[in-house]
Amino acid sequence: MKTKYKTQVNNIGPSVVDFLGEKMLILFGENAPAELAEYCLLITINDVESTIDSGDTLQIGEREYKITAVGDAVKKNLTSLGHITLKFDGSQTPELPGTLYLEDTDIGEVEAGDLIRIFAK
Repeated sequence: MKTKYKTQVNNIGPSVVDFLGEKMLILFGENAPAELAEYCLLITINDVESTIDSGDTLQIGEREYKITAVGDAVKKNLTSLGHITLKFDGSQTPELPGTLYLEDTDIGEVEAGDLIRIFAK
């Protein structure tokens, strides 16, 4: 198992639940503008170690999700801002450059302190 990216959820904005119905979570580094922070999981900004690919796994806490498509700007945005959208709709083709697409499934509960990892099995 090769870890490509690892960070921690430091804070959860009070309006994160507003996007659960859209099957979305938004990640942003601790430097998120206040008007956006309330909708985001605030994370530590870390480098992405290698290319993120379809078929890799995203883990949040104890739950694992298969990555189905990767937007062109995901790696750059994670490394520079910690800012991407996680979309749990099973899309095979990335529609938005800053979005990581995951299997179509329910999103597990996320808590402050949870680790987020992306790895290849």
